[in-house]
Amino acid sequence: MFSLEGQKALVVGIANDQSIAWGCARALRDQGAEIAVTYLNDNAEPHVRPLAEELGSEIILPLDVAAPGQLEAVFDTISQEWGGLDIVLHSIAFAPRDDLHGRVVDCSAEGFATAMDISVHSFLRMIRIAEPLMDKGGTCLSVSFFGSSRVVPNYNMMGPVKAALESTVRYAAAELGDKGIRVHALSPGPLSTRAASGIAHFDELLSVAADRAPTRQLASIEDVGAMAAFLASTEARNLTGGVHDIDGGFSITA
Repeated sequence: MFSLEGQKALVVGIANDQSIAWGCARALRDQGAEIAVTYLNDNAEPHVRPLAEELGSEIILPLDVAAPGQLEAVFDTISQEWGGLDIVLHSIAFAPRDDLHGRVVDCSAEGFATAMDISVHSFLRMIRIAEPLMDKGGTCLSVSFFGSSRVVPNYNMMGPVKAALESTVRYAAAELGDKGIRVHALSPGPLSTRAASGIAHFDELLSVAADRAPTRQLASIEDVGAMAAFLASTEARNLTGGVHDIDGGFSITA
């Protein structure tokens, strides 16, 4: 079995114990990594802090990537407390409700820009700030969805946004590979998370996915966490730039 003993990981995107980020954080911790955790705002803190404390996290900080200076403050604390970083997990996405629920061709320029900034460009900003802290290499992970490459009813503008995220993963992997920094996207099938609840008729998609998946079951946050932990390990040192489906085979079906 691989080990992440001695590695230090920043996990961004835990909202509650159903979050993909929580499944990943727990898996990273189970394999020995130290975990720094962020929460979105004061309203989110009571839901996130107990989970972070369960992981033994000593770094628990607010982070709204749209708030000037907050991302830099998180990395400044990590630099001061740890002196380096091995793993970044980015599991955040957002689109304004009106834009998300409307047709892609009708989405506003402002809404599209907001979705791209929070869901995609924030990952690039994290990688850029993390790069000097990963002087011995590292792993940067984000979370995508198969709606990036196929039309999924009601996923709407998040499809193009996730497509951009996956392209970003490939370019960042190519640019940072010679420094030993690997970049991946985790692409679970439909999962019942708070973020997914914003998508209209998502329960129907969950049912269809479970019926069509070769394994006849949906992926869990534990499944996603297991993949994240493996990709962060030295056993995956020659893997980079991938979009990894974790969906019981749903993505191979017609």
